[in-house]
Amino acid sequence: MAYDEDLANRIRELIAGQSGVTEMKMFGGLAFLIGGNMAVAASGQGGMLVHVDADEGESLIAKTSARPMEMRGKEMAGWLRVDPDVVKTKRQLTKWVDLGTAYARSLPAKKKKK
Repeated sequence: MAYDEDLANRIRELIAGQSGVTEMKMFGGLAFLIGGNMAVAASGQGGMLVHVDADEGESLIAKTSARPMEMRGKEMAGWLRVDPDVVKTKRQLTKWVDLGTAYARSLPAKKKKK
């Protein structure tokens, strides 16, 4: 399954004008990075991925319909999978994009490879 291009465009609109944002195809989707750190992605499995602090991730999993992202059968702490029906409105999407971008901005920027 290809990533949802409409969702990617909606994310792009929300972060337009922010500094240090790049896009990269990864995990079968389109990731949005800040300072080289992934913030959010339109997932190739549908919905989106959101990168948050691991402790905040546990709290969000308990309070929302978000669930841990799994890679090769292993849950990845701080990486959340958010279903498409949870980000239908701009307000819903903004909440998750803001969480991911805030966390990515809190991390040290990655050095560019030469």
